[in-house]
Amino acid sequence: MENIVKDLNTFLSNLNVFYCKLQNYHWNIIGKDFFVIHSKLEEYYDEINEQIDEIAEHILMINGEPLGTMKDYLENTSIQEAKNEKVKDNVVFEAIIKDYEVLLQNVTDIKKKADEQTNYLTSSLMDDYISDYSKILWMLKQMMQS
Repeated sequence: MENIVKDLNTFLSNLNVFYCKLQNYHWNIIGKDFFVIHSKLEEYYDEINEQIDEIAEHILMINGEPLGTMKDYLENTSIQEAKNEKVKDNVVFEAIIKDYEVLLQNVTDIKKKADEQTNYLTSSLMDDYISDYSKILWMLKQMMQS
């Protein structure tokens, strides 16, 4: 169970850094599609915020200790922070596609380990994330087609 808690904390760290990144992009997006992208980014970070709480509480439910400081998150993330600068839509979407792929890999790996350890509570939770991230990635990649 200890390795699942470690992996869940890595996932939690990735979610927290991604949340900040999405907010940064939300504040700094520029271009002709500003209003649409600004709103979509808010939708994404609101959803990620809910997932942060859900994962932290899940870690507690399985008798683990969730990480809770920015220092911890930055030491355990594999998602790169966004710079504090104005940014165009293509840069934003390329970055968040990459980040959602990281998150999808996180939850897929956690599900595999949870199944091996018959931790079906964790496994079933990861199913929801696998479905959610897969759909978001499909939609983002469709949008990037030109």
